[in-house]
This record gives sequence, structure tokens and C-alpha cells, in this order.
Amino acid sequence: MRSLLPAGLVVLGGATPAFAAEPGGGMNVAAVTMFVAIVLVTLGITYWAARRATSADQFYAAGGQISGFQNGIALAGDMISAGALLGLAGLICASGFDGLIFAVGYATGLPFVVFLVAERLRKLGRYTVADVLATRLAETPIRIFTAVATLVIVMFYLIAQMVGAGQLIRLLFGLDYLYAQILVGALMICYVMFGGMVATTWVQIVKAVLLLGAGIAISLLVLASFGFNYDSLVARAVAVHPRHAAIMMPQVYSGSVWQSVSLGMTLMLGTAGLPHVLMRFFTVPDARAARVSVFWAVMCQSGFFALIFVIGFGALAVIGGDAAYLDARGAIRGGGNMATIHLSHALGGDRLMGLVSAVAFATILAVVAGLTLTGASAVSHDLYARIIGRRSATERSEIRVSRLATVCLGVLSVLLGIAFQTQNVAYMISLAYAVSCSSTLPLLILALYWRGLTTRGAIAGGVVGLVGAVLLTVLGPPVWVKVLGNAAPIFPLDPPTIVTMPVAFLTAVLVSVLDRRRAPAAALSQAVSV
Repeated sequence: MRSLLPAGLVVLGGATPAFAAEPGGGMNVAAVTMFVAIVLVTLGITYWAARRATSADQFYAAGGQISGFQNGIALAGDMISAGALLGLAGLICASGFDGLIFAVGYATGLPFVVFLVAERLRKLGRYTVADVLATRLAETPIRIFTAVATLVIVMFYLIAQMVGAGQLIRLLFGLDYLYAQILVGALMICYVMFGGMVATTWVQIVKAVLLLGAGIAISLLVLASFGFNYDSLVARAVAVHPRHAAIMMPQVYSGSVWQSVSLGMTLMLGTAGLPHVLMRFFTVPDARAARVSVFWAVMCQSGFFALIFVIGFGALAVIGGDAAYLDARGAIRGGGNMATIHLSHALGGDRLMGLVSAVAFATILAVVAGLTLTGASAVSHDLYARIIGRRSATERSEIRVSRLATVCLGVLSVLLGIAFQTQNVAYMISLAYAVSCSSTLPLLILALYWRGLTTRGAIAGGVVGLVGAVLLTVLGPPVWVKVLGNAAPIFPLDPPTIVTMPVAFLTAVLVSVLDRRRAPAAALSQAVSV
């Protein structure tokens, strides 16, 4: 089985003036200025929010006072992250139609949230997904499992954002990738430790508006370069790509029906199991506001992914044949994730590149802040406040534990960002989706819609799904081949959702049925003995 990601894009073209933002070759002053301005604005929001995040309710859920429209924009900000702006555009630039599969899959995933879980979550939950499950199941085991699953999903998602941020800063500042990772980690810790959900929400809103504006601007400039003729744009992209017209057809997935189905399941259903997305529904005042949130989020997300089609093919058409944006091997300088950044420079020089880079960085910071808050909440609320320190925990001590967990998650995300620095960020996000499909989603669906689910069944199904998804991911192409350097994967499907998700559901149902049959039999045996 071939790996999910195509080989680096290799194109030839005429030379142009040297590009000013080469890593290690000096700074783009306009980009750095706008970058610093964005950081200062977001730090200002954090300072303002820190004065309001004085209680656990404010810290975790913004006091439930975020409106449906505001939460919808923030939710869209969660979805149109670095994986979209950098990863998806880079994937389309490198492999054409295969990248479009990801874009369509991500765009269709959010409506499943409102149909399956959004309204019921808001009625039952308070801060985390475990709060919802604990209303039906035994609290201690379900909170332990949910916290572990949340941390695994959060870390996969964080890796993608950290890789994108590290490559972006390395390109702009000429910094070593290691120092770029440390800088991002430090800012992320600052946002979450002091601002909580209030700061995270408003940073998401600001960056979503900026990102949509930047996407529209780049798309208009790309189309203007081709006389607003999309056919001409695509024709140019096909002409410069080494595989030419083949990029308009499925390539990686054309020979494997099972892998195609597995990817489709992952992209469309994974959103409904992502803890940091689900946590947003606890920030609104009621179920109606939760539905309004999803409406606005879908509108913004779908519009942005439509722009990604233009940006991805535009990057291939505009910079694909330009040697100024290629390295010595003919691949895009800084990696495929930087295609959008190079495109903005080609269209508008240092100023547009500076704006897009700053917006991209704000995008990454906002998403990693939300992810880190979700992971820290799992530790402080689900494990510490509800289990370890159930009798002694106070709101003050719970928030203190959350901030300590934030620091630990920040350090771990930096280390993982370094280990996975060569991976495409859109692709890494798909792995987080695969884990959510196999762990939290089956438990949520069964807990909300099936009265027969027992605690033993939920834990068994969740553990089988979680361990299976992680193990098969490690044994598959993304880790076994790309990270560990082996010649061929042990498990061929990537992602493994088509196997792990049904197994998780089936295990939960079977164990629950057996558990319920065993309970009356045990009661009868006890009565007879008496």
C-alpha cells in the first residue's frame, strides 16, 4: 500500500529574483511586523479575559454566556485551522484531486455534529464530554477513560498545529525549527493559563474573521491573474504538474476501495467525536444557541473550503513553475505546507505575505489554545476534581491543576512537533479524526441514543477502539514508514477507521448485552442462596 501523502512536488521553471524569506537568509520585515501585531492583539485579549476568568465556570465554559453567532464563528475558527490554510492547500498543490477529498470530507463533517450530538450535549453537559457520559454511566471509570481518550486526540491534533507553526516561523524569521517550536509552545501556554475559555473564544473569533478575509483576498487575486476564468487556472495547474492531467483523478485511493471508505468515514464522522469541538457547546446559554452555532460554523467553514480549491490550484499554477519558490531538489521551499505563504508572496509581495503569515500564525495559536484547554480540562476537571480530589478539591485548586496541566501539555506538544516535523498538517489532523471516530464517538452515540449501554460495555468498546486506532496507526504508513523509517507498513489501511470504529461499536453493544443478562442471573442466584 502506498503512503497517503504523495512525493514532494517536483517542477521545473524559469528563474526569478531571489525570494527574501528563505530560512536562514534574513527576515521579511513586513511579515514580522504584522506577526508581532497579531501576537500583541491576542495577548491583549488574554489580559482582558484573565480578569474575567475567576471561576471554574468562566475558565472552562466562559460562563455559558457566548452567543450562538459568536460561538459559531469561534467553532468555524476551530475547523478552519492550519490544516486548512496550510495543509489542505499544500495537499491540493501536490496531488490535486486527492487534496480535494480532504477538503470535502472536512466540510461535510460538521453538520453531523448538530444532527447527532450538539443539542443533547448542551442539555446534559457542563464542561467536558465526560460530564455527559457520567449522567448515564458510573462516574469514576468513564471519566478516567474519557480523559485518556481526550488527551490522545488532543495530542494528535496538536502535532498538526505545532508542525505548521514551526515551519511558518522558520520561514519568516529564519529561526531553527526547534526554537520556532519553543516560541509557539510558550505563547500557547500563556493564552490558556491566564485567559481560559473566554480568551480562547475571542482569539478564535478574531482569527476566523481574519482568515476568511485573507482567503477571499488571495482567491480574488489568483482568479484575477487568470481573467477570473477557473478553467484557465486549472489548465495551468495541470500543465506544470509532473503528472499533468492525472492530478484531476483520484490517485492514492484509486486502487483501494477499503481505504477510500475508511478515509470517508474518518473525515465525515470524526468531527462529532472531537473533544475540543464538543466543548464549545458548553459555552452557549441553551440548546437553541447550540443549533445556531452550528449553522454559522457550517456557513463559514463551507465558504472557506470552497476558497481552498482556488488557493490550492492557484499555488500550483502560480508558483509551481517558479524556481524562486523551490529548493535544490525542486520541492516547495519550507515544505508543502508553505504553498499558501509562497503564493501570497507571488501575488502581493512582502506585505501580502506578511498579512497571510500573521493570520496563519494567529490561526494556529487559537487552535492550539483551544486544544490545550480541552486537554487540561480533562486532567483538572475529570481526573482531579471528580476523582482524585473529589472531597478536597476547590475551584481555585482545580484551576491551578488545569494551569499545571497546560504547561505539561505545552512541553509535550513541542517535543512531538519536533518528531513529526516532516508530516503534512492536514494529514495529521485526519489521524486525530480516526481516533475520535473509534473512541469518544461510539460512546457518545450509544449513551445518547441507546438505553442498553452499561458502564462495562462503554469502557470495553472505548478501550478497544482507542487502543486499536492508535496501535494500527503506529503499525500503518504514517508512523511505521514515515516516522520510524521502515520499508513497508504492517497494517496497510490509513486511516484504520473502517476496522476500529465498527469494532468499538460492536464490542460496546455485546459487552453491554452480556452485562445486562449477567445482572439478573446474579441477583436470582443470590436470592436462591438466601
